[in-house]
Amino acid sequence: MEETVKLKKAKKTRVIPGFKLTMGITVTMLSLIVLIPLASVMVYSLKLPPSEFIKLITKQNVVYAFTTSIVCSFIAAVINVIFGVILAWTLVKYDFPGKRILDGFIELPFALPTAVAGITLSKMYSDTGILGKPLAAIGIKVSYTHLGIIVALIFIGIPFVVRNVQPVLEKLDGQYEEAAYILGASPSKTFFKVILPELRPAILTGFGLAFARGIGEYGSVIYISGNSAKEHTQVVSYVIMQKLSYIDYASATAIALVMLVISFLLLFAINVIQMKQAKRTNNI
Repeated sequence: MEETVKLKKAKKTRVIPGFKLTMGITVTMLSLIVLIPLASVMVYSLKLPPSEFIKLITKQNVVYAFTTSIVCSFIAAVINVIFGVILAWTLVKYDFPGKRILDGFIELPFALPTAVAGITLSKMYSDTGILGKPLAAIGIKVSYTHLGIIVALIFIGIPFVVRNVQPVLEKLDGQYEEAAYILGASPSKTFFKVILPELRPAILTGFGLAFARGIGEYGSVIYISGNSAKEHTQVVSYVIMQKLSYIDYASATAIALVMLVISFLLLFAINVIQMKQAKRTNNI
């Protein structure tokens, strides 16, 4: 009985004291950096009459920008899922020279300034670039097209998939694969029936994060897209900056509010997936 009481007291003891102080600092910093700026966007946007708000976000160039950002981000996220799973599988399942270096390069899109990435990609994939010249020779133009936007979004989004799938693969018990092989399952059937269900929540989380990042991306796509209204290569973030440069705060905040709602919906979906996965893991 005494041991139980001691254990309960030990659990209640915190390594870092001062819960009220630390909680107050956390809430204050979160409010100043995140909540208040987001609330100001919502308050300013909601001051607009509904008819004017709808008119601002349904302008032709705005609709095209939303379409470009969402479609290109979705395609890039799907491609990232495919190659991200392959890359994570390679890093976890195989040993080869330079493995740690390759693993470190996964973080490069996070560390590299997005503007630098955009300039580099636009130069490489231009008609005179290292990669763009041979592609242009066979009739494929990358820079200043939707394809260029997708390439940039793949570059900045693939770490989200790899870093979500990699830990799950590392913790995955190899006995499941062995049991499937013993029961006569083929390698492909083992992957789709045994391994993929375990990876699905991590894949969906990585997809959601890459998709959300792509919709709001600015630096890496601003150069390679060309920002042509005629070719519909303007992205939403560029349109917001364009409105701000014209001192059109009403349009900028209206578009920002729509992006904010999309981001919250994606974040909510990601959290639901993670909660279900945590519940499923605890049940197991």
